[in-house]
Amino acid sequence: MTDDGRGIALPDSLDRWVATQRWFAGEGRVPALVSIAGWTLPTDEVGVRIRTELVVDTAALRPTLYQVPLTERSAPLPGGGQALIGMLGDSFVYDAPFDPAYCRALLRFILEEGSSPAARGELLFGGEPATRPPTMAASRVLNGEQSNTSIIYDCVGDDDEPVRPIICKVYRAVHDGENPDISLQSALARAGSRSVPEPVGCVIGRWADPAAPGMVLTGHLAFAQEFLPGVEDAWRSALREAAAGVDFTRQARELGEATAAVHADLAAAMPTRDATPEVISAELDSMRERFLSATAEVPALAGYRTAIEAVLEGARQARWPRLQRIHGDYHLGQVLEVPGRGWVLVDFEGEPLRPLSDRTQPDVPLKDVAGMLRSFSYVAGTAGQSHHGRGAAQAEAWASACRQAFLDGYAARSGCDLHEQEALLNAFELDKALYEAVYETRNRPSWLPIPLAAIRALAAEVSAANSDAASVDVR
Repeated sequence: MTDDGRGIALPDSLDRWVATQRWFAGEGRVPALVSIAGWTLPTDEVGVRIRTELVVDTAALRPTLYQVPLTERSAPLPGGGQALIGMLGDSFVYDAPFDPAYCRALLRFILEEGSSPAARGELLFGGEPATRPPTMAASRVLNGEQSNTSIIYDCVGDDDEPVRPIICKVYRAVHDGENPDISLQSALARAGSRSVPEPVGCVIGRWADPAAPGMVLTGHLAFAQEFLPGVEDAWRSALREAAAGVDFTRQARELGEATAAVHADLAAAMPTRDATPEVISAELDSMRERFLSATAEVPALAGYRTAIEAVLEGARQARWPRLQRIHGDYHLGQVLEVPGRGWVLVDFEGEPLRPLSDRTQPDVPLKDVAGMLRSFSYVAGTAGQSHHGRGAAQAEAWASACRQAFLDGYAARSGCDLHEQEALLNAFELDKALYEAVYETRNRPSWLPIPLAAIRALAAEVSAANSDAASVDVR
């Protein structure tokens, strides 16, 4: 194996295994993987070799770079049957995040700022120099993730007493350039924000560009940060409270305040720019293109074209705020209510379907606000699917109250007049609902009525406003 960017074919067993993984983008087919780079981790464990392959699927129309950490063992890993990929000669090959040897070596590599061919560890917040870095007592993989693999570390300190746990996100799809999940949370932590987990460290990789010989690309491979155990995300708690009819407006208002505080810290810590007429036109053109694309997959949307054009025209005439860095994929599943600390925002990678180059640019903060409004509505829609009549109406009323409380909290903390920017907020909420309609059509058709109801309501609101304006003109 070499690290100089030459394509090295990998065993067929690895191709077949990757085809079954949730993070593999080529659903329904087997890839043809070629390694373009690799890096090793030192380990003290006898009979264990740790190597991470950076691989390209040469069978894909748009080649994606994946990170595949592997451990090779001379004897089977006890309890590691679910992580076994196959045999390589006499060695047992495992998906490394499920192997304690890899987990221990990766954490040590980050905390000690190690280096290896094609990768280096970087400590983001080092603590006291005299303090020995924490060590791993146990590790486990977080279930249910789609695009990354997260390792939870139970750690001990100098005296072998438990210290705060760590979560390390191993990125499976790798990109050139900064990962906003790391850069935004690090900037917020440096600004003193307690509304994000404290970063610990990261791994930065280098690899030859397979599309441009001689070019070397750099990107993030892993990110370790504070783990907050025993805390569920707000989607789960909100869904439970909505189903039981329990008031959630206090939490919603405080979430609005926390969102505005994070936006303020991001605006102070990172570059901002004006929303010029050219920027506004480009944004509205993108929304129009997304609507036309959505109608091809959801024909029922075609009847809303006039109303959607009216929404976009209202947004064009609105006062746009300065562009700044934002969360970019904001919903109730991305926030945690931590006792004694309040709301904590996580997963700043942005919308995964957007190119990384777009996700690292200043954007409109109201997009995050619109995303959270849609999330509250999704709680009502989800609860309403299992309840009809009065129960569904109750869930709608619950969501309406939460939406207003969230807006009140955001406005109070930010000083933003959201009534003045209602037309712009409507446009972003509509754009989000169109995205949801396409997603549900592809993945959960029975959920399609939830975004369609939002689109129908926004269209009706615009039509009513236009009718009132016409009546005024007549008089």
